[in-house]
Amino acid sequence: MTTTRILLRAYKSPFTAVSGERTFLDDTIGTNAGNLVFSHAAHRILSRVDTTVTGIRDFRGEGAAARADEVADHLVLPLANAFRPSFREELDALTDFVEKLSIPVTVLGVGAQGRLSGNVSKLSPIAESVVAFMRAVLDRSPNVGVRGEHTREYLADLGFGDEHVEVIGCPSLFLRGPELAVRDASTPLSAGSRIAINVSPYVAKMGPVVLENAARYRNLDYFAQDINTLGLMLGGEYAGSGTNVENPITPDHVLYREDRMRFCVDPWTWFEELAGYDFSFGTRIHGNIAALLAGTPAVVLAHDSRTLELAEYYEIPHRKIGSLRRTGADAAALHEGADWGPLQRGHGARWDRFAGFLHAHGLAHAFEDGGAPDAFDREVARVRFPAPVHALPVSRRGGLRSWRVRRRTQQKLALKGATA
Repeated sequence: MTTTRILLRAYKSPFTAVSGERTFLDDTIGTNAGNLVFSHAAHRILSRVDTTVTGIRDFRGEGAAARADEVADHLVLPLANAFRPSFREELDALTDFVEKLSIPVTVLGVGAQGRLSGNVSKLSPIAESVVAFMRAVLDRSPNVGVRGEHTREYLADLGFGDEHVEVIGCPSLFLRGPELAVRDASTPLSAGSRIAINVSPYVAKMGPVVLENAARYRNLDYFAQDINTLGLMLGGEYAGSGTNVENPITPDHVLYREDRMRFCVDPWTWFEELAGYDFSFGTRIHGNIAALLAGTPAVVLAHDSRTLELAEYYEIPHRKIGSLRRTGADAAALHEGADWGPLQRGHGARWDRFAGFLHAHGLAHAFEDGGAPDAFDREVARVRFPAPVHALPVSRRGGLRSWRVRRRTQQKLALKGATA
């Protein structure tokens, strides 16, 4: 039997347990835990008896491409909003790596990040880098898989037409292939319902939404996923770009003080936790996709093109965050006004398109003959992953442990320039 050796871009193996503090100090989530949802989903999708999947995080260094050519038959790149100015340095490094490869390359779900209006003017400073990346990949690939229509249109403006680009969504929602089951949501939410909220701390408009719902629903918890909020929870200090203190970015916030913040550093504990909630909503696309994968109804509050295009493609119930000023942001109202039928009814066709894309790239998947998703699941089950991180109690913020974490937090942020 011939074995296909796949190198997969990933910040961390799905079979490796790392503590919350180690996650922060080593940044094993790529600044956002959502990155693990789509990279680990891609790993499971590609798991087969005739395939080995090996994660690769760093593409820099002399001879990196030559080593990849020696140890792999195919490079697979699950990407998120890689077409954005703050990612330019890493995108250029990835392009340099790809240009030196001889093996085929497949891009899964790359996206452009722009305004809700679809205006791409903010992306123009990186157009040269995007073009170079696309050309390097297309020299080794039939086409490039993108997240949604906004990215397809953006690339068309740069000269890459439908022969070069295919809308395939993100691998995350295909974690279980053609299967997707969201629980019945016919029972209205009440003041005692368990509600998960997710927040982009730099989105100021989320502040009033957070406070309104935190006061109204006593069992509402915040599931954070950015590394700066993890630093806040571990050491009492937030070093991100958010400034609206109505968002949970200080130890004085009600969600911090009342121990209503959670941070799952692995997708598997994230799914387990969210399965116990009645509803999820907020601005984080992968926070809500994690809920849907757990069977929990979710609504996306779209605040930019990257969140909107995925919600539109998958038909995930969503609202543009600006519209909440007119109609309110009560969780029960969002829940009552949502319909998860189109998401579930259209999932099979979207999976078929994704699977066809893989086949066109010479990649078999786990949900056909020879697939091994159960073996993947058994290996995950053998790992003892850490429990969700809770916020450090206020009474312990001045302790030695807190000081050490805060000090290392400051050093890390200064050296790596991490942003929310």
